[in-house]
Amino acid sequence: MKKTISTLAVFALSASLAVAAPHGDNWNGGHRGHRAGFSQKMLTKLNLSDAQKQQIRDIEKSFREENKAFFESARATRQELRAAKEANDTAKLEALRPTIESQRAQMKSLREAQREKIRSVLTAEQRAQLDAWKAQRESRRNQE
Repeated sequence: MKKTISTLAVFALSASLAVAAPHGDNWNGGHRGHRAGFSQKMLTKLNLSDAQKQQIRDIEKSFREENKAFFESARATRQELRAAKEANDTAKLEALRPTIESQRAQMKSLREAQREKIRSVLTAEQRAQLDAWKAQRESRRNQE
């Protein structure tokens, strides 16, 4: 139960950041401090070429544009959820649960597809380095 609530909170936060943050054409997508995609630190460590950086920018930009309607829908659902929680409306909360779970699954699928597109831009060495960092991050999470 605790893990489900944590997962829902992380989803809501990340999706709201993705939707609420202004999306400019600058490299970090207009986000302030947090990026849903590659961080500047990660880009530097992977030693990407300018062409690779541009390809990743294009992937992230098209991801935002193609999924804009979904992000707006998910944001509206989160706002409904927040209002139901504030009103202590358990019936509404239960009614929203399937929608939230569906949107969470869809977001996970969309993000995974985006990650695969980005991985296709990387060299084999860069992918191996990225996989190693991901494994380290997972092991740290499991220790907490």
